Amino acid sequence: QVQLVESGGGSVQAGGSLRISCAASGDTLRNYYMAWFRQAPGNEREGVANITGAGSTTYADSVKGRFTISRDNAKNTLYLQLNSLKPEDTAMYYCAARRWFQPTYNYWGQGTQVTVSS
Repeated sequence: QVQLVESGGGSVQAGGSLRISCAASGDTLRNYYMAWFRQAPGNEREGVANITGAGSTTYADSVKGRFTISRDNAKNTLYLQLNSLKPEDTAMYYCAARRWFQPTYNYWGQGTQVTVSS
């Protein structure tokens, strides 16, 4: 099964950018649908973006036009480019994976913290 490790989080000012990464091991990412989720303290976890094995993407309305999900199958890595960051984007960001036939995301990383100050 696949193991996922996120990196690249940090603290930025509003309007800034970050790119967070999710490195996979144990299996190849092209076999999985991938997604980014986030959870802020006191809030439920929410889906941010997802990408299929064929590269089709969808985004939450709150990040559409600002965030970009991508995958590099050669590097077995998933990315999330975060632009025009807002304080409300502050959260722990998690990558997740599922096989195409699985209804839920079964594989999760440990998370990377993104903090946006005003």
